Amino acid sequence: MPKPPISRFPVPDIAGLPEDIRTQILAVQEKTGFIPNVFLALAHRPAEWRAFFALHDAVMTHESCLSKAEKEMIVVTVSGGNECHYCVIAHGAILRIVAKNPLLADQLAINYRKADITVRQRAMLDFAVKVSQQSAAVDEDDYARLREHGFADEDIWDIGAISAFFCLSNRLANLIGMRPNDEFYGMGRG
Repeated sequence: MPKPPISRFPVPDIAGLPEDIRTQILAVQEKTGFIPNVFLALAHRPAEWRAFFALHDAVMTHESCLSKAEKEMIVVTVSGGNECHYCVIAHGAILRIVAKNPLLADQLAINYRKADITVRQRAMLDFAVKVSQQSAAVDEDDYARLREHGFADEDIWDIGAISAFFCLSNRLANLIGMRPNDEFYGMGRG
């Protein structure tokens, strides 16, 4: 049975992409051994590809008091709540690797409230989910609860920005029917 397409929209050939995008995609391929479908599917619109990955890098790779694993926990939890197949699978793989925990991503994607996480992480994810699903209801009590768990205002911004960015990512992935790469399913499982 042939694999379904990775997007409902045309996926450009790498050779025909603008040089800057092609260079970045090939660098990712060199690092990971494959090209995550998000890089190809979003290249349908090069200007939006550049903006998307610039914002992704701004919220996910800058120095922060949040660990790489905590950032990925936010992504998987928010993506699970938004029913984003691509992001749950792709970022679940990253979380399994950076957390060195083969169970955590699946727990968070299904019901983070029952996951094996700390009280501090639960507070972080409660806030991330509120930002993703009820952002207009965020109030000072939410900030106070996070501060009780040692999060500073810059940390709270990071939690909210990651949540908000992945709401955009989730909706875009769902809009275009983006398929996760098969490689992601087995990564970090043992």
